[in-house]
Amino acid sequence: MVDLQDLNTEEQDREIQRLVNEEAQRPFDLSKGPLFRATLLQKGVESHILMLTMHHIISDGWSIGIFNRELSTLYQAFCQDQPSPLPPLPIQYADFAHWQRQWLTGDVLETQLNYWKKQLTGAPGLLELPTDHPRPPIQRFQGKKASLQLSPELTSKLKNLSQQTGTTLFMTLLSAFATLLSRYSGQSDIVIGSPIANRTHRQIEPLIGFLVNTLVLRIDLSNNPRFEELLRRVKQVALDAY
Repeated sequence: MVDLQDLNTEEQDREIQRLVNEEAQRPFDLSKGPLFRATLLQKGVESHILMLTMHHIISDGWSIGIFNRELSTLYQAFCQDQPSPLPPLPIQYADFAHWQRQWLTGDVLETQLNYWKKQLTGAPGLLELPTDHPRPPIQRFQGKKASLQLSPELTSKLKNLSQQTGTTLFMTLLSAFATLLSRYSGQSDIVIGSPIANRTHRQIEPLIGFLVNTLVLRIDLSNNPRFEELLRRVKQVALDAY
């Protein structure tokens, strides 16, 4: 626990940001652990911030939602001096790992390997996006992100287009994204990584762990296809990959 009660509000905010940045830069030792860290920041008698850091190897986006819900449920129960209301898990993450190893053998493994070898043969290794700054010789991982919110009107039109073309909203947005990357890069062979939750069985839905799987979606924009044709291509690629 870190006691910040002696600082004023402005000083607390600065110190909290410093601690968060410092914690985010702390590496994990995968050979020793722990791979999960928790620090309680006390701002006042009844004001605290719980800072949690975990390595991606033990969780994914779906897991974070589970963790937050279960932590809130346990906190409320313990505050009322009640026992844990959480039901026992039907299986553990180790059971999922064992099942996956058993499944990915024999004909299944051969089919998967044949598909992905065929799908990715000759795929470009780099997307040549133009940048306003030269790339450093060694990757620094100092990127940033920009958020864009689509208007309800545009979202409605995209959903209608998806219904009219027999595709999903994901396929429509993926087609638009591939088109954007193609226009910027000048390339017609676009490879996009798309993470999926990979929670294909009800028993593994409540598990915390790294279950996410990133699918490689290779989009063919050769011969300058009309958007309807591109949607057809993307739909086939997505269905085959999933």
